[in-house]
Amino acid sequence: MQNAPPTITAFTLLELLITLSIAALLFGMVMPSFTRLVSSNQLSSIINEWVTELNYARSVAIKRNQQVVVRKTGLQWEQGWQVFVDINRSAAINRNVLDTDDILLRVHSALPINFTLRGNNRFTNFIRFKPNGTSSSFGSFVICDNHSGRNIPEPNKSRLITVNAAGRIHLGLDTDNDGIPERDDGSEIVSCTVSPF
Repeated sequence: MQNAPPTITAFTLLELLITLSIAALLFGMVMPSFTRLVSSNQLSSIINEWVTELNYARSVAIKRNQQVVVRKTGLQWEQGWQVFVDINRSAAINRNVLDTDDILLRVHSALPINFTLRGNNRFTNFIRFKPNGTSSSFGSFVICDNHSGRNIPEPNKSRLITVNAAGRIHLGLDTDNDGIPERDDGSEIVSCTVSPF
């Protein structure tokens, strides 16, 4: 008795096309959520890095009993910044500017494309922490995921970081639950690229 040849089973072209169509449909439904998740995680990471840098500068100022400056390295904060001990403050031209007598502590590269970081007019170019931990001024920073290119805060895509005169750093709250943080006076931020207030 002879054995029957093994049968080969395979997908038909129709079954393959149906499977691919279902996979494409599922991918199309999941992709926007995945993109939002990645963007949200990226924004959270940037916020954490920025708050960490500010807290680091403040703690070094207290620890060393010296002036510590966080200064932008480009035209805008999102292009990067440096943290340094500002030792040479002998003349106005040397204050809050890294020169050969100062001690460079950290350099941060530019943020990912389409993310903005802007300080208000008190923090246009730098923020300085004094030896007692106080800030050079009271002010705030706005960080936005500006992928839309509209330059306005969109729900869940922007954060407000406030630094008070005591040097304490806190995030703006979203008391009306619209996804856009408010300033301490209750008004919402209105731009990602213009001074927050």
